[in-house]
Amino acid sequence: MRRRVARHAGRKENTMNETCAGHKDGFERARQLFCREFGEPAAGERLLQVHAPGRSEIAGNHTDHEGGHVIAGALDVAVNALARPNGLGVVRLASDGYPTIEVSLDSLDPQDAEKNTTASLVRGMAFRMAQDGRTPAGFDLAMTSTIPVGGGLSSSAAVEAALGRAMEALWEGRSYDALEMARMSQFAENVYFGKPCGLMDQASVCLGGLAFIDFAVPEDPVARRLEFDFEDHGYALCLVDVGSSHADLTDAYAAMPQEMQAVAAVFGKKRLCEVDQDDFDAHVPELRRDLGDRAVLRAIHYWRENELVDKRWAALNAPDIDAFLACTRTSGASSAMFLQNVSCDVESQPAMVALGLAERVLDGRGATRIHGGGFGGTIQCFVPLDLVEEFSDRMDAWLGAGSCRRYRISDRGAYAEWE
Repeated sequence: MRRRVARHAGRKENTMNETCAGHKDGFERARQLFCREFGEPAAGERLLQVHAPGRSEIAGNHTDHEGGHVIAGALDVAVNALARPNGLGVVRLASDGYPTIEVSLDSLDPQDAEKNTTASLVRGMAFRMAQDGRTPAGFDLAMTSTIPVGGGLSSSAAVEAALGRAMEALWEGRSYDALEMARMSQFAENVYFGKPCGLMDQASVCLGGLAFIDFAVPEDPVARRLEFDFEDHGYALCLVDVGSSHADLTDAYAAMPQEMQAVAAVFGKKRLCEVDQDDFDAHVPELRRDLGDRAVLRAIHYWRENELVDKRWAALNAPDIDAFLACTRTSGASSAMFLQNVSCDVESQPAMVALGLAERVLDGRGATRIHGGGFGGTIQCFVPLDLVEEFSDRMDAWLGAGSCRRYRISDRGAYAEWE
C-alpha cells in the first residue's frame, strides 16, 4: 500500500486549548438541540460525540481531480454532533437552524429528489457502509456547525465525514483510516449529492492538520502531514466572505474537471496528470479548435499550479515564508487568468472585487488568492500580524460586518467517540 501519513512536531499549547474550548462549546449546543428534538438521554446513557472540521485549501486550486498535488489545512471551525441508536429503520438528523429530516434505510439507492440535500449524504454514506458489510440501523443525530455554508470551507465534506464516523461507531464492522473514510465521503458527494468534486476536501477533513496530498493514484493517495502555525512566522490566515455563495453553482464548478478531462481524452488519457506536457504543446492549435480556448487555459493552469504546490510545500518545510507567499501570489494569478474560477459573469464579480480590495490594504505584503471551488464563497489572505486589525476592519467596512475572519489550523481530523 502507498498510503502513508507522516507527522512533525510543533503545535502551540494555547492554540490547542482554544480549539478544545471550541469543541466543548459545539458539543454543548449539540446537546441542547438533541434534547429539544429527541428528548433527554436516560440516566447514565452515553451519547456518541462526533466532530469534523472545515478545511482551507492552502495550495492546489482544482488539481486534485486531475491526479495532482494539494496542500490543505483543517480549520478551527467544525461540525459537532451527538448521536445514539433509535431502534428504528430511519436516520433522524437535526441540524441547528434547519428542519429535522428523516431518511429511511429501507432503500439505499440514489434518489433524484434528494440531489443537493443533506438527505442524499445520509443515504450515500449508508450505502457505502452497507457495501463494506455493515448493517444499517436507525439513529438520531443532532448537529451544529460553525462552518460557513457556501464559503469554500467544505461544510458538505465535514457533514459527510461526521455521518461516516457516526455510522462507523454505531454499526458493527471494521474501522477506517482517514483516507478510506475520505473516499467514502467523496462517493456520497459525487454519486448521491450530485457534485463531481475531487478528494481534497474530504481528505483534509478526515486527516486534520496541514497535509500535502498526492492524488496520482486515486484509490491510494499519499499524504504527508506537517504541524505548522502561520502565526509563528508572522502571518495570519484570513478568509474573507465575498458576499456571494457558490452553493448554487454546481454546473460552473463541474465544467472545470469536465474541460480539463476533455483535454486529457484527446490524448487517450482520463486525467491531466497522465498527459505529457510536450504532447500538449504540440497540439495546442487543434485543442483550441476542437475544445475552445478555456479548456486549453484550464489545462495550462493545472500544470502551473501543480508545480507551485510542490514549491510551497518545500517552502513550508524549510521554513521559508517569503517563498511560500511569492508562490501563493503566482497561484492566485493563475486561477484568475487561466482557471478562470473567480467570476461567472461581467456584471457581478464579488470575488474579484474582494481580491482587489484586499490587495489595496496589503499593498504588496502577504498574499491573496481565490479559495476553494471559486465563483464566490471566500478569498484567502495571508496577512502580516501587524496589519490584521486594520485589514479586518477595512474588509468588514467594504463587504459587511464579520466578512473577514481569522483562522487557525486544527490538528485533529474527523472522529467519533463515546462520552
